[in-house]
Amino acid sequence: MIAVVTDSTCDLHPDSARQLGIHVVPLQVHMRDRTLLDWQEVDPDAVYDHLRAGGTVTTSPVPADTFAARYRELLATHDQVISIHLSGKLSETVRHARQAAESTGESSRIHVLDSELACGPLAEVVMAARDAVQAGADLQAAAQAVHATRNRIHSELSVATLDYLRRSGRIGRAQAFLGSVLGVRPILNFEAGQLKAVRRARVDQAAGDMLGNLRERFGTRPLSVTIMHAGRDTTRINALREAMTASGLNVQKGRVQLMGPVIGAHVGPGTYGFSALPLDG
Repeated sequence: MIAVVTDSTCDLHPDSARQLGIHVVPLQVHMRDRTLLDWQEVDPDAVYDHLRAGGTVTTSPVPADTFAARYRELLATHDQVISIHLSGKLSETVRHARQAAESTGESSRIHVLDSELACGPLAEVVMAARDAVQAGADLQAAAQAVHATRNRIHSELSVATLDYLRRSGRIGRAQAFLGSVLGVRPILNFEAGQLKAVRRARVDQAAGDMLGNLRERFGTRPLSVTIMHAGRDTTRINALREAMTASGLNVQKGRVQLMGPVIGAHVGPGTYGFSALPLDG
């Protein structure tokens, strides 16, 4: 039996992760002089409200000893562990996971992967590993499922401002300039493990721009599409659902995923996006 482990920046709700049998290790959120466990001790909307009020939120990776304790616990009941994490270019979390695997003395039974992703796309590759394991895959085949899904998925995010990403060092000043024009929203995607600002769209056209790009990329192929959203704004989420339905994409599966506290601290309020995964291989 193989245990599937990830970190909280996959932004699967804890209840959903438990139902799927996915073990989530939380990053830490620092806010109002407190250190809180991502998703477990702080709600995403609390982070966005604090940022809107002018507050500061910082984050830190999962400590290596936390990973080590979880690995030892899981290896007592499982044969092996596959541990899939957010991009090593965005966080030290995956490096800490590798350190922890070595420290257990059981590194041959633990396979740590850098997804080069975060948020909804990370959730997709983790769920692909879980599905492979449920179907009887060995550790190598589960890792191959992660790589295959990562290569097929395409995700784009639109942020109200790049200031939060620039402040936390997740994006450079030159990239931040792309989002500095009034009346437009920068569009970002994941490239080689980094978040890149790739173009701009007018505020009222950003969703259509991202969906149009997905249509150009995938045509009429059957897709699983995730709407990612910073905060529980049901009016906006419903508007994004309607835009997706009207886009011409062949959406066979769809879900909405909230961006969690750690992700929210870096992208800021007003962020949303789409992640599309072809279902035809």
